[in-house]
Amino acid sequence: MEEKLTHLITIFVSIVAAITVAALFYFPDLHIEAVEAARLKAQKEAEQSANMTGLEMLDYNTNNAKKNDEKDAFTQQLRIELPPGVKKDDVTVEDNYVTQTILITIPDADEEYLYDYPMIGRSDHIDNLIYECHKNQGVLEIALDGVFEIEKSFEGSYLYLDFLTPQELYDKVVVIDAGHGGKASGAVKQGIYEKDIDLAIVKQLKAIMDADTEHNIGVYYTRTDDSNPDFDERVQLANKAHANLFISIHNNSTKSGRFSSISGTAVMYDEQKEDEQLGTKHLAEICLDEVTSALGSINKGLVPGNEIYIIRTSEVPVALIEVGFMTNQQELDNLNSEEYQKQAATGIYHAILRAIEEGY
Repeated sequence: MEEKLTHLITIFVSIVAAITVAALFYFPDLHIEAVEAARLKAQKEAEQSANMTGLEMLDYNTNNAKKNDEKDAFTQQLRIELPPGVKKDDVTVEDNYVTQTILITIPDADEEYLYDYPMIGRSDHIDNLIYECHKNQGVLEIALDGVFEIEKSFEGSYLYLDFLTPQELYDKVVVIDAGHGGKASGAVKQGIYEKDIDLAIVKQLKAIMDADTEHNIGVYYTRTDDSNPDFDERVQLANKAHANLFISIHNNSTKSGRFSSISGTAVMYDEQKEDEQLGTKHLAEICLDEVTSALGSINKGLVPGNEIYIIRTSEVPVALIEVGFMTNQQELDNLNSEEYQKQAATGIYHAILRAIEEGY
């Protein structure tokens, strides 16, 4: 029986082979057309790929990977293949929270890198993807639609990236803004720049927050150096991080700019949202209470601040603290001292903890 079946299969295969050979002999155009169709398809795909944006290439490569059953090959959000010989320590990943941009620097990556080493993954939170090559070093710029923490891992020749929201890592999220910066000096008195005092207080606050191991609070800063993010970047850091609190630190002066006896601490809030139970006004009250208590400064009260861009456009509870008056000699001397800056930072720290305890 088996010998008969084998004989029949052999005859059938021979017949099919003969028909195929005859078809190609009598109808050679069929073979030529098939080859030409395949060539045109490949050419079309190559042209499409060449005209794609980085984001389109990511989606294109990912869809191809799915067709090839690679979709379950990794669980992370992005997989980036590294050129031969490049180790994990050679690759740098920089996460700029203020601009919501990731910069990945890859050595030995040429202009054709994304074509030779297709990147695949999910583009859910990616707004744009740009690749540039400078002196045989590739820079991949990924613009995100929110604030994310980057978790990276390496396996073989692959770099894997995950985008984690601040809320996945922290119990509460706070954004701290040091006013002014760069060429925007703020008030200037006796050679002392407001931008420097604002930043000094923020650095003292950062030292306190960094040393706090008891509370799981994620703190993001609009600046920790003499840079000057624009107003929208500052407020969008708070909005896109979905922060629980947004606190901006400034210092005051008289309208005339002349020295006077006026001194004390004031806090600005959005009077258009003052009816919110755990909103901008109550946060401002907490900040005013805690900072004046820490400094022993005069309570100058709450000040409507809807006209201020970062206050008006903040989607999260916001308070802008005017720590002191630079046009008061005694207060200027205090503000310029490290001890007073630390006391101000301590007051803001207590305000943050109190706000969180009250339900923010």
